Amino acid sequence: MRLNQYIAHHSKFSRREADALIESGRVKLNHTKATLQSVLGAKDKVFVDGKLLRPVQKYTALIYHKPKGELVSKRDDRGRRTIYDSLDSKFRGFSYVGRLDYASEGLLILSDSKQVVHSLSTAALPRTYNLKLSHALSPKLLDSVRLMLEEGRGFEIDNAKGAHTLSKIQSLTLAPFLDFEILRHSALPRVRVVLEEGKNRELRRFFAQFGYEILDLKRVGYGFCSLNNLPCGKWRYFTKEEYKKLRAFLGERGAE
Repeated sequence: MRLNQYIAHHSKFSRREADALIESGRVKLNHTKATLQSVLGAKDKVFVDGKLLRPVQKYTALIYHKPKGELVSKRDDRGRRTIYDSLDSKFRGFSYVGRLDYASEGLLILSDSKQVVHSLSTAALPRTYNLKLSHALSPKLLDSVRLMLEEGRGFEIDNAKGAHTLSKIQSLTLAPFLDFEILRHSALPRVRVVLEEGKNRELRRFFAQFGYEILDLKRVGYGFCSLNNLPCGKWRYFTKEEYKKLRAFLGERGAE
């Protein structure tokens, strides 16, 4: 494991911050000043500001019901509200699993373990979203969704910029939906979509190809976690059952 990765996994610092600590001489490897080229051995000890950095064996995980109008970020140079402005200060050092954009709400997992966050973020776990669309469901949209479900076809977006005018993404390949359910047929229909990926504004980009605006986007499930009745703007710790499933999940990935 790289030295900056080890520091990030077992402290509140990010990899970039760990690099800065190393460059400023605040990190020692077995009492010798470390460099960015230092190789971390299995029995090596790492000291930050003279204190031994002990591997984190225990971890805490929580679920936050993010409201609209909050950024999933540590800070914002435009002064907009972030999730850490709403969460208790004791969670300032927690990292988040994936993102929800500023206009979206729903389930967000956070943990004080970088390994937990990395494992959950990179795994092919189902993400479940409830959407409210800007107009009635068209045959063209439903036919494309049917092909994704029945034939496992992905969806190519040649002009992915339409969902966000400032986006640098020009094209995008979406993996097929795992499930699609119509919750309500109306002039402003509601649907439920299950994905195995969480690419940048993926759903907004997909529906924009058919002329839809997503009026509401709410993530209600992530892997083995569900939002259930958690009020908007509130958080809760993982339940015993969720911790049990998390440990099993990490064990399967060799991360426990």
